[in-house]
Formats: sequence, C-alpha cells, structure tokens
Amino acid sequence: MFKRKYFLILTLILVLTLTITTSCSSTTPKQEDEIIPVTLMLDWTPNTNHTGLFVAKENGYFEKQGLNVSIVNPSTQGTLEQMVSTGKVDFGVSQQEQVTTARINDLPLVSLAAIIQHNTSGFASIKSKNITTAKDFEDAMYGGWGLPSETAILKALMEKDNADFSKLKMVNIGEADQLTALTKDIDLSWIFYGWTGIQAELRNQELNMIWLKDIDPALDYYTPVIVTSEKMISDKPEIVKKMMTAISEGYNFAIENPSEAAAILIKNSPESDPLMIKKSQEWLSPQYKADATRWGEQKTSVWEDYSEWLYSHNLITKTIDPAKAFTNKFLP
Repeated sequence: MFKRKYFLILTLILVLTLTITTSCSSTTPKQEDEIIPVTLMLDWTPNTNHTGLFVAKENGYFEKQGLNVSIVNPSTQGTLEQMVSTGKVDFGVSQQEQVTTARINDLPLVSLAAIIQHNTSGFASIKSKNITTAKDFEDAMYGGWGLPSETAILKALMEKDNADFSKLKMVNIGEADQLTALTKDIDLSWIFYGWTGIQAELRNQELNMIWLKDIDPALDYYTPVIVTSEKMISDKPEIVKKMMTAISEGYNFAIENPSEAAAILIKNSPESDPLMIKKSQEWLSPQYKADATRWGEQKTSVWEDYSEWLYSHNLITKTIDPAKAFTNKFLP
C-alpha cells in the first residue's frame, strides 16, 4: 500500500513538472518568431505613389513576414538617399534620377523596385493658351525649381522641334501651387499627372500635356522607386526579401482594388482631400504595373539609356553601372 502511494506521488510530481516546463516554454517566443523592426522613409507627404506601402501595413502583409515597419516622413537631418545609404533608415522611396546621382557620388544606394512602370510626368499648360508643341515654348514663361535637368530637358525638347531655347523665359516657383501659377504668372510647368493632373481635373482646369516619355525614350525613367543600401542587401538579404514580398503584395492589391486601396491611404493621410485621393488612385493603379510582367520590374536598358542621356547633356561626369544601381532579385 505504501509503495503504491509513493508511486502515485512520484507520478503526480512528474506530471506537474512537465506541465510547468511546457507552459513556460510555450510563453517564451522563439527566435524565428520575433518581429523585426524596420524603417521606411517616404520622399514626400503620403500620396498615391505610396499607397501600396500603407496597404501592406494596414492589411498585415508586413506582419505576416515578421516585420514591424515604421513608415516615416522625410528627415531634415539629410537627404533620403544619404539616410538610406548610411543605414540611418533601412528603406526609402526615391527616384531613378536621385539614385543615379547617388551612384555617381559613390553612395551605395540600390533600387529594388519601380513603383510606377513608366514616367507619368510632363510639361503642362492651360489648354486655352494653345501650347501644344515645343515651338510654342518660345516667348513663354516656364515655372520650375531651377534644376539643371529641367534646363537640359527643355533645351533638348525645343531643339528637337527646331525651336529657339533662348526665347524661353524661366522662373523658380519653389513650392507654389503650380495650377494656380499656370493661371496667373507662368505659361507651363513640369507636373506629375497622377497627382497635379488629377487636381486640375477636379478644378475643371483643362491642360495640354507634353509627356517626358514622348520627348525621348531615354526620359521614360523610373520615378519613384523603392531603395535600400548595399550593406542591407549583403548583411540582411532575408529582411530585404520579406520586405519586398510584402510591398509587392500591397501594390498588387492596389492594382486590383483601387477603391479599397484609396480608403486605406485616406485613413493614413487625413490632411489630404479624400476625393483627390480616390480620383488619383483610380488613374494611377493601372500605371503601377502597366505593361510589365510583374509589379516592380526594372530593365537594364532604362537605367543605361537615362545615364547615357544625362552624360551626353553634360549633367553627369560619368555613366553608372546599372548592375550596381538596381536589382530585381528580391521581387516575388
């Protein structure tokens, strides 16, 4: 009898010990299940270029990949390209123009995906002014930002149309409202149609557009793009892969569901006009992938042609190696 009781007590102790051990181990997170913090910096305030990023966060695509992504606004501590290249932030939204400049200056910046497949920017003017060709730029007033690339592109466009570039007047309008300026102080400006062009539609301002991609195929470059650093790629390729898997899912959702995607962006950009976001998203969603085989795909020829164009117009001192400037290997 005593032996039986002793055996039962030992069995009970063993069961309790196993239960406690199992309980403790189940509450201790495994290394592979830990959520990894990641920062992604925007190039501007939230707009429809960024929709897929907010969709990925709102719909849990980042979380599904084990990532806790903080989407942050541009910093005043340096350019986005400097912040990403030096590892102060992990990822960012940039443009092919900026990545090209970064590579020329030996910043280890790499483009991971083209957010929009084709350049959706161009020179806009109020329709009633009848500026339909570069020849019409003569004696007109151009309002821009004073960038060397603006001058080179305008000059190339006018020369192509046998127009006299010296007759174009140029003024820096800074952060002024381009559409308002077009009705008052200037005759044409360089706009991104997916945002400013849609604003014009909502204001019932009819525009004439001369698209950059129609001026020269080399100007059909990628703007904007997702970027990271060479160090991030070499040290943490698994995080880059997870990040791009989630971001791709976000943009593919926005391609297929523009209305639902717009609602998510509106939630994350309460200071913006909801109608503006809805209309912009409706226009831009088909542009994300366009004629590419998958969202984000980048071509070597696009990087080569733009670099050569800049070099031939004396805007850069050397061309870049596209193999170092971009990669498609992290796209799903």
